[in-house]
Amino acid sequence: MGIPFDYAPDRPEYIENILSGLDRYNPETTTVFQDYVNQQCEDRTYDCYANLALLKLYQFNPHLTRDETITNILVKALTVFPAPDFSLCLHLLPPHILTPFSGSTSNPAAGDAPLSEAVQKLNVLSNHLAAAQYSAFWQTLDSDDLYADLVADVSGFEELMRVRIAVTVSQAVREVERGVLEGWLSLHGAEFDRFVREVCGWEVGVDEEGVGVVRVPLNKENEAKGTVVRENVKFDRETLSTFFTSPYARVLERCRWTG
Repeated sequence: MGIPFDYAPDRPEYIENILSGLDRYNPETTTVFQDYVNQQCEDRTYDCYANLALLKLYQFNPHLTRDETITNILVKALTVFPAPDFSLCLHLLPPHILTPFSGSTSNPAAGDAPLSEAVQKLNVLSNHLAAAQYSAFWQTLDSDDLYADLVADVSGFEELMRVRIAVTVSQAVREVERGVLEGWLSLHGAEFDRFVREVCGWEVGVDEEGVGVVRVPLNKENEAKGTVVRENVKFDRETLSTFFTSPYARVLERCRWTG
């Protein structure tokens, strides 16, 4: 069986009590959920169900909305890709926030950019991850100081992203060129070797042509398995009798078709 959507092993009891009762719709619990988001950012824990509950409260009480909390929720959702959490969070935001920001009318400083611009920039990162464009993800992340501001509150963001990228890679390949994987992880040299060997448990070596490669151990996701498709079509006697006495069957017999 799969893991329940609302499961979070690190969820405090007081948050569980709010989520399981009517208090999850009480505006007074907004500050409690906001503090819980901050705790997730600091402790490297994650609770999608609680974060979605807070975004729902923001829908009902727009005056209580905190931009910083929304961006932190979105950044935390990125760290669990390819799960659909980021898209779920986007669908709970107001339409005007999802509208692409135009810099033609104003040019805010990096730290004062409106929420709509921040959401759009994070959406670009999400699209790169969804398309497995990991090198483009890191290049985009380093292309604008605003990205550094957006992910600053999430402790260990880059390491969390590298772990998630490594997980998706391990599910798809058995061997990958070192240079390609360095781009995907945005690591080089000794840092790359340490991460691949100590964190991932993979082997760094060279192929027959002397090209550096990284070998991923066999697992149930990247193991090549043959698939045999068998069709078991059953007909009852009445159906067969009707077919063989039909004009179509007589035509087949006359033309000596085998079907």
